[in-house]
Amino acid sequence: MAAQKINEAHEHIAKAEKCLKTSLTKWKPDFDSAASEYAKAAVCFKNAKQYDQAKDAYLKEAEYHTENKTAIEQAGMMMKEQKKMPEAIQYIEKACMMYMENGTPDTAAMALDRAGKLIEPINLEKAVDLYQKAAGVFENEDRLRQAVELLGKASRLLVRLKRLDEAAVALQKEKNMYKEIENFPMCFKKTTAQVLIHLHRGDYVAADKCVRESYSLPGYSGSEDCVAMETLLQGYDEQDEDQVYRVCNSPLLKYMDNDYAKLAISLRVPGGGGKKKKAAAAPQGGASGAPAPAEEEDDYEGGLC
Repeated sequence: MAAQKINEAHEHIAKAEKCLKTSLTKWKPDFDSAASEYAKAAVCFKNAKQYDQAKDAYLKEAEYHTENKTAIEQAGMMMKEQKKMPEAIQYIEKACMMYMENGTPDTAAMALDRAGKLIEPINLEKAVDLYQKAAGVFENEDRLRQAVELLGKASRLLVRLKRLDEAAVALQKEKNMYKEIENFPMCFKKTTAQVLIHLHRGDYVAADKCVRESYSLPGYSGSEDCVAMETLLQGYDEQDEDQVYRVCNSPLLKYMDNDYAKLAISLRVPGGGGKKKKAAAAPQGGASGAPAPAEEEDDYEGGLC
């Protein structure tokens, strides 16, 4: 089967080359027909799992059919099949630039998103870059719902990379977009994430400012999110480890997106040494007599504030 497909591919390439030849009676190459034959050859090579040859055929198709930018993206997909991710992303980014030049920015943004998903398992930094570029394209087209979703992906990866200063900036942009589209419950969640990030940065003032600014959001003051953050900030300011522990291990924070939940359960008050205070009047093991739950270990243990 594979051999048959490879033979078919070579037949299509021969036809393509014939289309490109000129003669006394044929003054101009037939670029459209050549591109069509290269496209057929690419599919045959792809079906035969000859991905490198398929990539070359797709690039030839793109060369002779300048309006078809998807051929370059398909060349990138052939690199992906060979686990050559940097090369794959390079082709996809090139295709995206052409989509933009061709007046199809939505297609460009979606391709950048796909590229981000491809590279994320092996290169978080590049994934952040691609998601932010895709968000920028959608934002320029006033498609804020799509833009803010991609910004959210970038923000979470920045937290995972421990680039917290950049994550704080990205989250503020997310929050502003959610405010613009009047998705206020998501603004509340972003405020919580901001507070966690700023406290891990050791910047209590910035964390407190995020909460104070959010009082202007409809429904925030007195909400579960607001009360939790006020309680957390009070405990952090007073170095009350029990209070910080209770808030950070509450369902509201523990069931956030995983990267933010890790920030919550790893937050320690300054000078606390990572241990909970023992209440002087409480019997050993707490009021119920049960042993206190073991604190979870995670990527952020003891290092960010």
